[in-house]
Amino acid sequence: MYTDGQYDYDVAVVGGGPAGLTSALYTTRLGMDTVVINRGGGRAAMMTDTHNVIGVTEDVSGNEFLETAREQVQDYGGTYERGFVESVDSLADEDGFTVTTSDDELTVKRVVLATGFADERPDPPLPRTGKGLHWCLHCDAFMFVGEPVFVMGTGESAAHVAMIMLNYTDDVDILTRGEDPEWSDETQTMLDNHPVEIVETEMSGKQTDDNGWLSAYEFEDGSVREYKGGFPMLGSDYHAALADELGLERNDDGTVAVDDHGETSVSGVYAVGDLAPGHNQIPVAMGEGADAGIAIHKDLRKYPRSVDDIDSEGAVEETEVPAVSEELFATALAHEGHAAGPRSERTPEARADDD
Repeated sequence: MYTDGQYDYDVAVVGGGPAGLTSALYTTRLGMDTVVINRGGGRAAMMTDTHNVIGVTEDVSGNEFLETAREQVQDYGGTYERGFVESVDSLADEDGFTVTTSDDELTVKRVVLATGFADERPDPPLPRTGKGLHWCLHCDAFMFVGEPVFVMGTGESAAHVAMIMLNYTDDVDILTRGEDPEWSDETQTMLDNHPVEIVETEMSGKQTDDNGWLSAYEFEDGSVREYKGGFPMLGSDYHAALADELGLERNDDGTVAVDDHGETSVSGVYAVGDLAPGHNQIPVAMGEGADAGIAIHKDLRKYPRSVDDIDSEGAVEETEVPAVSEELFATALAHEGHAAGPRSERTPEARADDD
């Protein structure tokens, strides 16, 4: 598309989680030269098992899930790079952006920020993530049906998650770890009328079973309470340095404000996944990534040429189509998913010569 001019890529996706990789999958398959720049890590990579993703079995780890996604993007012609994006700047006289990494500088038409957030981690003692320490209520509540559960924190979210867990079990404690509760009087009234126990004493140790799964916490007053697992609710640290440098509008909760298709307050910049508002779920992130990819395609695609553009530029000539780069053209022809199977690689120029 635009990579035949001064642009290195049509789209740069910053972040390689489910949202960013889905955006890249869509933009690549819709004919736009796309680069994913990922520093590594992320919440999805921490998953020991994958829950709530239809078609993906429970035994698939987060790293396995992401590796398959990366391979898909690359198989369709997308570029994947490990690196850190230092800055994103609007081009002075052109529509687009300069993306500066630790060892390169790229010019692109559109940018997708999929940098997510990091959960604020409580102090030890803690069990392993996935074996008693869990970050996603909607993902993991199912596994604690009928089991003793803790919720850790002192804010509104901790109180409400504890009451929500009563839908799954009758044994729920809030662990404030010696800190004073910060929830409202109204929330306290709700807690007073739900069978949730508030444990104020700080923890001193943990007990695990032979598989490393949490079985109990020990407290400084000498008590021991059995738990199969629980949820720390201490807040989120949004990876929004690039968003702030670009001057993107932020919501009160720290997320980046977006429209119905993920575009931010700066035209041409999109935010998807945990960085954007909504449920922090893989299927939701994938949907946001797909929506942004389609929106970018509609924004950047060359055809159909409008009546106004026909008046100024003339009719579309046969030599101007198709509107994909030589690299994507060749990759699409050779891909096993091409119509009636892969064909020999031919560039648009070679095809014109055939005619």
